[in-house]
Amino acid sequence: MDIYGAITAIMNEGYAITKNKRNQQQGFFYRGIDDVMNTFQPLLAKYKVFVVPEVIDKQREERQTKQGNNLIYSVLTVRYTFYAEDGTHVSAVVVGEGMDSGDKASNKALAVAMKYAMFQVFCIPTEEMVDPDATTPEPSTPKEPPMFKCEKCGKVLKPYKDADDKEVGVRKHATGSQKAFGAVLCLDCIKERQQQA
Repeated sequence: MDIYGAITAIMNEGYAITKNKRNQQQGFFYRGIDDVMNTFQPLLAKYKVFVVPEVIDKQREERQTKQGNNLIYSVLTVRYTFYAEDGTHVSAVVVGEGMDSGDKASNKALAVAMKYAMFQVFCIPTEEMVDPDATTPEPSTPKEPPMFKCEKCGKVLKPYKDADDKEVGVRKHATGSQKAFGAVLCLDCIKERQQQA
């Protein structure tokens, strides 16, 4: 069976996935990635279809809540390729977003992307589909980048391009300077230190 026949067969045997999980903080019901995987893994195995994810773009930034807490915000664009036993395949590109105060923002973004790739490729019926325009999330603003100053001259560090024309952010610059010279130094003071050595 090629991928087109396999996807159609899986769609014929799929069934509605209801919102049976409850968000603890906001109280809304949702369909989890586990619900999707538990429903479709046996069907994918039955019709010999497997899925390969590929992150083709990622964005990541720190945000700040009204209470001043840090949140990591990740947006991943992921290509999911569905392969059949004969090698035929189709791809779906979806965007997943995730926020977390620790190190799980990208994991959450991948879970969301996978869930909606499955929903859309297999047209999974749902008892309730909320229109994206029906709700408005709490507004947030990008967190200001950290400010680092040269410990010798007091100059504020700024991003710069390295020898390979890649941008070096102020945090990476400060960390590298601290490691190499035992202090946060600007480029001019680093050059001066190197000339004295």
